Order: sequence, then structure tokens, then C-alpha cells
Amino acid sequence: MKKGQIVESIVEKVEFPNKGILHLQDGEKIIVKHCIPGQKIRLMAKKRRKGKWEGQLLEVIEPSSLELEKPVCIHAGSCGGCSYQTLGYEQQLIIKQNQVKELLCPIVNPTKNLPGQITPDTDLPWFFGIKPSPKQFGYRNKMEYSFGDEYLNGPLALGLHKRNSFYDLVTTDHCQIVHSDFNQILSAALLYFSNTNANYLKKNTHIGYLRHLLVRKAANTGEILIDLVTTTQSCSPIPEPILLNGFCKALLRIPLSGTIVGVLHTKNDNLADVIKDEGTQILFGQDYFYEKLLGLKFKITPFSFFQTNSLGAEILYDTVRDMLFRTKSESNQVIFDLYCGTGTIAQLVAPAAHQVIGVEIVEEAVTAARENAALNGLTNCKFIAADVLKALDEIPLKPDFLILDPPREGIHPKALKKIIDFGVERMIYISCKPTSLARDLGVLQESGYEVEECWCVDLFPGTIHVETVVLLTHEKPTSYIEVTMDYDTIVSEYKPKVKVTYKMIMDYIKENYNLNVHSTTIAEIKRSLGLNVGDYNKKEGTNYRKEKITPEKSKAVEETLRHFEIIQ
Repeated sequence: MKKGQIVESIVEKVEFPNKGILHLQDGEKIIVKHCIPGQKIRLMAKKRRKGKWEGQLLEVIEPSSLELEKPVCIHAGSCGGCSYQTLGYEQQLIIKQNQVKELLCPIVNPTKNLPGQITPDTDLPWFFGIKPSPKQFGYRNKMEYSFGDEYLNGPLALGLHKRNSFYDLVTTDHCQIVHSDFNQILSAALLYFSNTNANYLKKNTHIGYLRHLLVRKAANTGEILIDLVTTTQSCSPIPEPILLNGFCKALLRIPLSGTIVGVLHTKNDNLADVIKDEGTQILFGQDYFYEKLLGLKFKITPFSFFQTNSLGAEILYDTVRDMLFRTKSESNQVIFDLYCGTGTIAQLVAPAAHQVIGVEIVEEAVTAARENAALNGLTNCKFIAADVLKALDEIPLKPDFLILDPPREGIHPKALKKIIDFGVERMIYISCKPTSLARDLGVLQESGYEVEECWCVDLFPGTIHVETVVLLTHEKPTSYIEVTMDYDTIVSEYKPKVKVTYKMIMDYIKENYNLNVHSTTIAEIKRSLGLNVGDYNKKEGTNYRKEKITPEKSKAVEETLRHFEIIQ
């Protein structure tokens, strides 16, 4: 095998997320994306790394026996969105749950010898299977379409990127994983801007106007929010106000099953090919819509996170609630929902807690979480806008139960250590990337946690993605050593060591000497006595309050330090 060589082989299996595994006649292992187990393919060797080759799929010579005669979606193969469109849904579920088993089993049961293809009835008492999405098609509630062309200098296109292409698009106006309302909106927008000759942003020159079309529709309320994302460059030949007004009118004329509640225009001049809000105006209606999940109502803004499969999310969150309610349902417990997003899970588990504290780094998501908690009449939910790593040091309460729903890359190692140090008996880990979950489970198990229950939940039919929910337990000791002590003697001789803060010193001086002493004065006096005060107010350029240190204040501070046994 050498770079650039073209060979043929049969796909043995597909590992998560989308790695087709093949072995050539000379025994070389090669990984190729976008394959189905059992396909005979033609591929080109690209590079060798860590003892195996990576290849590029050129052609499917023979389909797999697992595949359908004809995919449901006409865009299958060209669109980069779905990889499993040629498989029946039951087969998709088997592949996904087998992939998760193969990733987690070496961590949870390292002595278990699993074959390459795991059968659904493998004896893993902690693995409970996969829960299907209520809908295989038309399930997505959010799409981010891009403007561009299907080939170099071709006509305007609006849709998703072609597979393995950064520039070319597929106009996905017959996409099967969204409701037909999405396809109608896409077609109407493409027709309107094609007729007005509006230009699109070209990625190589960064010149142009049209960038993205964001469409969101609530599955349970039917409300639709549409956001046109453009640059601030000229949209010639039509003035922007006239162009946007006409666009809005064109959308409102579409006969949809849902209801458009808002049409927005967002400006974005960022060079990255992502939607970034650099200013949004309302063209029609409002800049939010409502969705309902499991009896609660949620206000969703254009860029706030919300599971893209509303009906599937109900299955996911119901699984979480069931784990929580079965394991520890005392109403006086404190629950931490870390990486909480818009606080959906926090609000759904609130009835089982005295207080739920959600932590999320995205401020917009936290604002939405607070609004939604008020909307649902929940008074025991508190949301903090901060990085989990830093927030865990600042929350005064300690959790009785943890819910972890980190981003795809998993939990930062330092944050994971702090989570372990809480020592909770139960926690739930929700993961959208099983490889990250497997890594973090290894650390958690080394610290004494065990996987008690694991479910897969398919929120993304037709695609390679799957959610995994794991219940972890940490049993407390069941045996103890009895020690007999003279209680009266211990009490009389024991004096607990208390960490003395500057506030304690200032309060003591105020109460006993009727003096107001600033913390910087205390620090200066401690330093003059040879005590370590670290780098307190010693950084270059730092401005802090200085006050005259009178003999009276100096004496009061020294006597207070002596009182707290800081000096003799």
C-alpha cells in the first residue's frame, strides 16, 4: 500500500462516529468515512498514521445487503448531512447501539471479550439498549442553510454543503429529516433572492451579501422563526430596506402548516463560516417562539440552544427524570445541572429537588433559562452564567445529585476532578459524543464510581449521531471500625482551627474597638509583623485604598490577630 493507490475492499464494520473499517489482502487496516457495513467500495489511500491507513471513498461498487433498494431522500449521497439514509431504521439503531457498546465496554467491563459485531442481546447488565426517535423523518426543529452555488460560478443555491466540500452546496429543497414547511421556506427564499439578483458571500474573497438562512419550528406549538443572516456589504442592485421588506412579504405568503411568528435580519461580518450575531433587527413579529416539552413551556430565541428533535428530547429527558426519581427522590436535595444550556433539564427535574442550580457559560442561554423558569412558575431554580470549572469553587452549596450534559468534547479534566471531589452518591452523565463519554467514564471509575445504567437515545435518525445517558453510583462504606474515646476530655482539649478572614478581623475590631479598619491596613500590619499575606495588593499598577495607620488602629489589629491566635 502506498499513498494515492486505488484499491477495492469490503467494509467490515463502522465504528463511531463514521469510520468504515476495512482490511486489505496484505493485512493493512484502512479507515474510510461514509460507508455502510457490507459494502464493496473503491477507495484511494490518503495517508498512514498510527499503524493504519486513512482512505477516501471513490465509489460504492456493490451495495450492502443491509441497504434499502432506494433511499427515501433524493439528496442522499450528495448532501453531507445524513450518512444512514440508505439503511432501514431498525438497522440504524442496531449499528448505533453496537458502536456505543464497543466504546464503553472496555471501560465498564474491561475483561469482557466482545466480538467485532455485537448482537443486541449481549450480556451487559448495565446496558439497557437504545430508545428510538418518535419520528424517523421530519423531526428536526432547526436548520441553518447556507447561500452559495452548486458549482463554480453557478446559479444561486441555498441549502447544505456537499459531502467533503467547503464551497459547493446542495439545494436541499426535498430534505426528509425536516417538516415540509422548511423546504417550502427554503424554496421561497431561493426564488426571491434569485429573482432580485442579490449576491452571496464568496468565501475565498469575503465579498458578498447573503450568508445564511436560519429556520426554527416548534414541533408541539407549530410556531416558526426565520432569520436571514447577511454581511453589512451592499446587496445591489436593490436597496437593502426594499430587499428585506420584499423578502418578508414573500415568506408570509407561503401556505404553511405552522405559523410564522417572527422574521429577523442578523448582520454578520465574521470571517468564519458560522452564524454570529453582530446585530439583529425584527422585520416582522417577534424575536422568539415557544415550544412545549413534558408539560413545560420554553421561550426560544434565534441562537439559544435547544435539542433539535423536540419529540426525541422528550424521550431523552423522561429517561433522565426516571433515573433521578427512582434513585433519590427526597424533596430536600440540592441538584446541580452543569452545562445546563437554557435550563431545560433543570426545570424538568425541579419537582424532585429543594433547589436546582444550573451552570452555563453562554450568557444568552442563562438569560433564557431564567425567563423560562419564571414562565413555568418554578421558584427553586437558580442559573449562573459562568464556566463550570470556575463556578464550582464559588457556589456555597454542595450538591446531593449531579446532572452533567457537557459539550461534545466532554468535561475539562480539572472540572471533572472538582466534580468527583463533591462525593455525591449518584450522578447522571448525558453525552452527545460517546468517545468523550468513554474517556470521562474511565476517570470516574478510577475514583470509585460505577456505571449502573446506560441508555442510548436516538435523536438523529439518518445520521451518525446518538445521545447516551449514563447513571453512575458511588456506594458509601458498609463496614466501619468502632473506636471508643473519652468524650469529655476530647471536648475540653479540642479547639477547632477556623480559617480567619479579613472580614472576621474587621468585624471583631468594629465590635470591640469601634474602629473601621480597611483590609489593606490589616495586610500592611501583618506584613510588618513578618506574616505571609501573599501578593495581596502588590501587583504592579494596582490601585487600592490607602488609609493612615494610626497607633490606635495598629494596636487594635495586633490584639485582634492575637485573639485569633495568628500571632502569639
